Amino acid sequence: MRRGVLGGAVGVIGGIAALAVGVPVETALAAGSAATAPFGPESVGIGAGSFRAGGTAALQSIPVPAGFPVDRFLAHWWVFPASILFSTVALGSGVSGALFFSPFFILVVGLPPAQAIGAGLLTEVFGMGNGLLNYVRQGVVDYATAKWLLLGAVPAIVVGAFAAHAVPTTLLTLAFGVGLLALGAFLVVHDAPEDCVPGESEGPFLEEKNAGRGETTVEAADGETFSYDTCWRPPGIGLATVGGFITGLISAGLPEITTTQLIVRCRLPPRVAIATSVFVLGVAALAGAAVHALAATPVWYVVAWSIPGVLIGGTVGTRVGKYVPSDIMEPALGVVFGVVGVIVLGSELLV
Repeated sequence: MRRGVLGGAVGVIGGIAALAVGVPVETALAAGSAATAPFGPESVGIGAGSFRAGGTAALQSIPVPAGFPVDRFLAHWWVFPASILFSTVALGSGVSGALFFSPFFILVVGLPPAQAIGAGLLTEVFGMGNGLLNYVRQGVVDYATAKWLLLGAVPAIVVGAFAAHAVPTTLLTLAFGVGLLALGAFLVVHDAPEDCVPGESEGPFLEEKNAGRGETTVEAADGETFSYDTCWRPPGIGLATVGGFITGLISAGLPEITTTQLIVRCRLPPRVAIATSVFVLGVAALAGAAVHALAATPVWYVVAWSIPGVLIGGTVGTRVGKYVPSDIMEPALGVVFGVVGVIVLGSELLV
């Protein structure tokens, strides 16, 4: 019984998504049948009846986009539930979603590294939209700092995205594996942003440079006011440049590098630093995704599943995030990413 219900659900989800992009209903239902065969044939009838009862005649008039790989699209229906899971965990723990998607697209979906990284970045742009909008509505983005970070991040992510398509596949795969190991180690070693004390790693040099630059005030929509000394800009620009290039190259790294450093070296309160980093990533990732889309043909048959998945997962993740202990989740995810990095390196060096 459970298997039949699950099979029907899979058939319905696959059929809806297929119809949404203009796949004829017969094809959609056939795909649902194929996808649910292991769960029991009775579930296919449930899904088919639901579609016909829902007025499929109108949906049949929607044309299929020219050149859209319908068969490949239907065969990758399972990317949708995986995307919901990844996005929920990513937003719930405050970790970049691309850290999940790019390895998944390489190791499981089987995409070439450059296409996987581009698809991961494009998916992240849509997935972080809900969280970014929430931070903007809350009024906790330090736009004065963000514009300086974007000065380094946007050009760097564009260069990194072009580099991802220019370097040999083997080198890109190795760079991706090493990047996962480094970011995994970073999550394990460093404290979560919420646990950091503003200015705790400032040091005498930065303390001198930060002095006398005025005060920045951010007034949140809930009435809370954040006031802190304005940071000396070059360190932030440098970090954003490094993070932007790495993000363009392997689709992750910018928020992991900048968020904590904005707190411990530039005195930003954690809430403001996180919101500002997300804002910078949103703008920069859009530029990087555009470059990846122009440099190669996007794998629409994959992102057509992953984008709806992250939109759903993003809504769930923002709700469950406050219940997730970041001091446990981030180190655990760091270990996972480290293991995945080893697998990526091993798949290239040992096979």
